[in-house]
Amino acid sequence: MNASFKVPSQHFPLGSIVATPGALDACSHEHRLACLARHVHGDWGCVGSEDAASNAEALREGFRILSAYPIDPSKPCKGFGDNCLWIITEADRSATTFLLPDEY
Repeated sequence: MNASFKVPSQHFPLGSIVATPGALDACSHEHRLACLARHVHGDWGCVGSEDAASNAEALREGFRILSAYPIDPSKPCKGFGDNCLWIITEADRSATTFLLPDEY
């Protein structure tokens, strides 16, 4: 998944969009796009309060942004571990990556 993806009124640039093999196997393209739309609009999903605060600072200061979403929305997601899809946008906004926590 390496494509140009623009969302109206997005909060930050995404750069190149890529995905690890694990993320590609774990969920559908449509699910990844839905999560990406949430990510770029500032809905960080299942991240903890520290990561949410870091993301707010990252929007102001240009740091890395991390979101976490359930792979299967009918099951719990802790923001790490099983049933978790991460999206990370690099600090320089050159790339946004879909990955599983154990691929980090």
